[in-house]
Amino acid sequence: MFNKVLIANRGEIAVRIARSAHELEIGTALIVANDDIGAYPSSFVGQSVVLEGDDLASTYLNIDAIIAAAKSVGADCIHPGYGFLSENAKFAQAVIDAGLTFIGPSPEVIEQMGSKVEAKRLMASVGVPVLDGAPIDSAAELLVVANKVGWPLLIKASAGGGGRGMRVVRSDAEAAEHFEAARREALKSFGDGTLLAERYLENPRHIEVQVFGDQHGNIVDLFERDCSVQRRHQKLIEESPAPNLDESVRAALRAAARLAAKTVAYVGAGTVEFIVDTDGSFAFLEMNTRLQVEHPVTELVTDLDLVEWQFRVAAGEALEDELLHATTTGYAIEARLCAEDPRNGFLPQAGQLDTDFQQFTLRVDAGMAGGLVSSRYDPLLAKFIAHGETREEAADELAWQLRVWDGIGVATNRDLLVAVLEDPIFLAGGVTTAFLEQNDPVMLCDRVTASRHHLLAAAVASWLCAVGGRTSTTDIIPIGFRNVPDGHNAMSVIESGAHTEVSYVMAAGEIQVTIAGVTHCITSLEPEDRDIEDRPLALYPMFAVKGSTLGYRTITSVEVPERRVFVSRSDDQCWVEFPERFSDATATVASGSLVAAMPGLVSRIDVHVGAHVAEGDVLVIMEAMKMEHVIRAPFAGVVEAVHVTASTQVEAGQLLVEIGEQT
Repeated sequence: MFNKVLIANRGEIAVRIARSAHELEIGTALIVANDDIGAYPSSFVGQSVVLEGDDLASTYLNIDAIIAAAKSVGADCIHPGYGFLSENAKFAQAVIDAGLTFIGPSPEVIEQMGSKVEAKRLMASVGVPVLDGAPIDSAAELLVVANKVGWPLLIKASAGGGGRGMRVVRSDAEAAEHFEAARREALKSFGDGTLLAERYLENPRHIEVQVFGDQHGNIVDLFERDCSVQRRHQKLIEESPAPNLDESVRAALRAAARLAAKTVAYVGAGTVEFIVDTDGSFAFLEMNTRLQVEHPVTELVTDLDLVEWQFRVAAGEALEDELLHATTTGYAIEARLCAEDPRNGFLPQAGQLDTDFQQFTLRVDAGMAGGLVSSRYDPLLAKFIAHGETREEAADELAWQLRVWDGIGVATNRDLLVAVLEDPIFLAGGVTTAFLEQNDPVMLCDRVTASRHHLLAAAVASWLCAVGGRTSTTDIIPIGFRNVPDGHNAMSVIESGAHTEVSYVMAAGEIQVTIAGVTHCITSLEPEDRDIEDRPLALYPMFAVKGSTLGYRTITSVEVPERRVFVSRSDDQCWVEFPERFSDATATVASGSLVAAMPGLVSRIDVHVGAHVAEGDVLVIMEAMKMEHVIRAPFAGVVEAVHVTASTQVEAGQLLVEIGEQT
């Protein structure tokens, strides 16, 4: 077994790799960029090597620096995790050339299967079904493929995955824009602009098979995972086994995956991905020559440690019976918690996250307990994984644990994940990759938000009680006392990154809070300890929330200095933030001013001062969290000012372009 591993990654997968290394008594060292210094507890890694630089090319994508780091700490192997350089054949070869072991397949297999064009050709040659399509080098070639196959087509980067460099094209009119966007994203993400166009299935399922091979010729499959809940080809929820799958199709998928792995004499952990049509026919999509983000669901149903076996296979060990004759027990579901706002076009979020991922009874794979969320990296914060005897049990447990997660400071997709897990279509096992196209994510989130309205009402009452308590001059006068009947007062609160407008009335013995047309009457507001100013955390007794259809009693605590309230009940909880009532007048921008919705890099500017633009024209293209975001003209007009240049790093709210209406 190895002496020490250098983990060439960051975040939750770095923590995951270190956990298995510790179990095998392998020493650990970790590379860190400047903005990750101090992010991990000292007990997590034995050593850290700081890679200087302010961009990925200087840090997590810097092959020479990573190998030098491995040698400096005496590592004899490098684990790439997933993402970054994990499927880079040049990196794998450089590791081997340096006399170190690469924890993964050979450079030749990575290169062979890393090219979607080559992998598709190879799979077709051995009888694995593939979709109609062809490599393309221009928008004109895309039109040629469309004439043969028909619209819609899916463009995707040949050299990578994760939804980057992928676009659905539905007509001739969209060809040029989507081709250029896909090529730009492919070049920036993978350093290779080669694209493939193939027939796009409108309503399929995305099912993948975990494979494992050793250096002695053994190849096994470790069953399948359903990854159909996804947006922009990025997975949100994964599960094993796949629900409502005909057993003959399941067996055929597993056999095709084993054939794919045997064809390239695969060694290590890999995944063969398929698209399954409504009639049960399926086609090869790609092979990921690395560990998958969703590997925990396979680990929970098989009771195997896949990272441990990556180390064992790389050290030359043969697969043992626990893999060769693996079985499954129960059902496992994983949800990816991401720093992105589903209520605002899934814009990536950045900022200071305050949370604790170690409070749960189910498995949570996370990197840091809160800390700075940077726009430089993928928005994944943590993975929540539940296992149950039945699929319903696993889904229910996962939804509940997500509901009670108390992270604040950064908007996340938490409510969307809960809504999907509780949706009747999902629970019936009928979800396809089109689910989030056919169901408005904002409406899904609102379902979960509405179920918390009585919690929000209690939080508002708590806040008013705390503020009143701080300003009260006598115990004789009750909190909220008025000489005349009180009118409705309005305020805005924030929960899970979403603003909610509420109104309230201070009545005799209660506070009436109205949210979305429903009035909640809050009673029993007297705190146990009125000395609020001397205590940053004021504890309140149980509140009775009358008028709520749910009829729960709620326990709350109030943190006055931070302008936020924590509210909980037996099966839900949330943090509610109370922003300053009056906004900063200097932050106001005029109509037609376009500001950055998130921190990021301005990669391209398509307009200049004086240019006439139509509604929907592309003005600026930004990069944030490894994805491209297009800023378009909100109306027809004339560009009056451009405040940024290409390659400029901007902050959220920074002014980009000003457009004046045409006269």
